[in-house]
Amino acid sequence: MKTNILTYILILFAVLQLQAQKKSAKLSTSKPNILFIMSDDHTTQAFGVYGSRLATLNPTPNIDKLANEGIIFDNVYCNNSICTPSRASILTGQYPQTNGVLDLHQPLDVAKQYLPKEMQALGYETAVIGKWHLKNEPGNFNYYEVLPLQGKYHNPTLISKNGKKTEKINFGKGNIRTVKTTKYTGHSSDIITDRSIEWLKNRRDKSKPFMLMHHFKAPHGMFEFADRYKDYLEDTYIPEPASLYQRGNNGSIATRGKDDSLIHDIGSSVGLRNTIRGVGRSLDIDTNIPDHKHKSYQEYLKRYLRCVKGVDDNVKRLIDELKAEGLYDNTIIIYTADQGFMLGEHDYIDKRWMYEESMRMPFIVHFPKGLEQGIRKDALINNTDFAPTLIDIAGGKAPSYMQGHSFKDLLNGAKETKKWQKSTYYRYWMHMGSRHANPAHFGIRTKDYKLIFFYGKFWKPKDQIKQDGWGRYDFDTPAGWEFYDLKKDPEEMQNEYHNPKYAKIVKNMKKDLKKKRKNLNEEDANFPHIQTVIKNHWND
Repeated sequence: MKTNILTYILILFAVLQLQAQKKSAKLSTSKPNILFIMSDDHTTQAFGVYGSRLATLNPTPNIDKLANEGIIFDNVYCNNSICTPSRASILTGQYPQTNGVLDLHQPLDVAKQYLPKEMQALGYETAVIGKWHLKNEPGNFNYYEVLPLQGKYHNPTLISKNGKKTEKINFGKGNIRTVKTTKYTGHSSDIITDRSIEWLKNRRDKSKPFMLMHHFKAPHGMFEFADRYKDYLEDTYIPEPASLYQRGNNGSIATRGKDDSLIHDIGSSVGLRNTIRGVGRSLDIDTNIPDHKHKSYQEYLKRYLRCVKGVDDNVKRLIDELKAEGLYDNTIIIYTADQGFMLGEHDYIDKRWMYEESMRMPFIVHFPKGLEQGIRKDALINNTDFAPTLIDIAGGKAPSYMQGHSFKDLLNGAKETKKWQKSTYYRYWMHMGSRHANPAHFGIRTKDYKLIFFYGKFWKPKDQIKQDGWGRYDFDTPAGWEFYDLKKDPEEMQNEYHNPKYAKIVKNMKKDLKKKRKNLNEEDANFPHIQTVIKNHWND
């Protein structure tokens, strides 16, 4: 009798334990961990899964594996292709005129570091490790170790609450603050990964789900790679874009000047076209050799891809750590970059342009327990949509102050609805800045077409401009329009703005653009000198 009672108790205990485990598993599934990996300037051309001319080099085998086991988004775009504003939009879910970060020089107020606060309210522990570049410290995160400004590729210093040394750091424009720092030995991609692994192992609150934002510095220019990659691709020919040599009818009077009179001033170049910033000079390529542009491109790309290789290898380290800690199955892994990057297309380097290679962002989502695997999505996504989506994944609802929209349903197998956005807005503010010399412009992109208006003025009036040695902010450039049929001309070689065949499409896109600018608080209420240009040239 006693044996039967004991057996009954043991069976009951086992059943209750199994039910508790099931309940725990359900809770765990409803609150997945989130590992948000973001590199700097890792453009879609430098992946295998995005199928560009560089895919055959197999530059990202580990990220590709993650992508092929998850969801690949093909139409993800930033609203401002430059580090600080893009990162501000990712954290706030807002466009620049709303969050206050127009270019590289404005800080993001701590009070506007919305995403970590919203995630904490949903029970998450939050951490950011790596590149930050938002001037103010990431005070709304539970934990942070971040580079000051751009930080260094080699032997980086990281700012944290518990740094070993107290020192004064210049956050730009004379903004000097006393912070706690720790200096590490090694390459930044390795160190940032080391610190994330340390946090995952020993520093997080293991009773809570986490959101870890792991931000690589690489492959930001000038591409200082770890020494172990110095022979990677050394004897390999790197495929070159045709537009490196033949620009066709890309551009307009706004980007080339009348009769190409401004091509030596606008847009930093691979070769010697731009007299202020041609990358070959920076790489010490002999300017007298006839194939200067070819050699500059080859060296430029090899350095870039060596940095990409370091990122890819460290992504594998992060994945291995999640598996070792038993976190892999219940962790959503997102891989993205803060914007795209020009790799010689149209003889341009860097980003900033609304052209496809600069505006387009990689975006990969992997979650073995809860999401579809091995599929692609072509819905139009904007980086302001990231924060609302992460909040939605965590079981919350995006607050009304966020301008972006959640695309969580697209992760769960739903198809794009008719209500989903049909176009995405873009705005580059830093007119002729950082010696890359890109004119200020805005526009919209649909799945098939792109319309760009270059207004050619810095956001400050001329009497308020203070030169900093990095830009030519007071150098106004001509206003002009560009329109591209992306289905027929995905490489944007033919500006069709004045082609009568597209007149109706252009007219409708201008209506959409005007409506978007109003709805997104992008009508330049504080910039009447820009409003004047828009008014005078809207119907050109």
